[in-house]
Amino acid sequence: MSQNIGRTSLAYARSWHLIDMASDQRSLGRIATQIAITLMGKHKPIFNPSTDCGDYVVAVGCHDLHTTGKKKEKKKYYSHSTRPGRLQEITMERMMAKYGGGEVLKKAVSGMLPKNRLREIRLARLRVFEGPGHPYKENIVKINDATVRESTTPVMDAVKELERSKEATA
Repeated sequence: MSQNIGRTSLAYARSWHLIDMASDQRSLGRIATQIAITLMGKHKPIFNPSTDCGDYVVAVGCHDLHTTGKKKEKKKYYSHSTRPGRLQEITMERMMAKYGGGEVLKKAVSGMLPKNRLREIRLARLRVFEGPGHPYKENIVKINDATVRESTTPVMDAVKELERSKEATA
């Protein structure tokens, strides 16, 4: 008897999600949590902590990150070179001015991913852009967890067919 049940290539297919930070009213931490879940693949029924089954995430408009309270002035990021007296700190406001909001988002998401071998691989699937434009327009399938376009690939056609069958049975 076969151990593979269902369409495994369909289950492990990666889709692309778009998050517009300028139009999203959620705070940085709430958005970073959702991005980390998507990068890990926890939203899929086949999730296994030891396998990499997450999706791609494109975050645009990172210059408009929303934080609560006075985090932009008070939150500090630390780095140390392991040499005595080389502890460096930078506030969120200065980091956004120097590197952009994308770096702040990447640090927030990185802190929410598990600290294992898959962390850097998962984080590489996060693409951040300061403005509204990005080169992945053809790949985007979902905008804030809503399907947006008709797909021409057989994998996405099968996904839509499964979604329709689930809706019909429910």
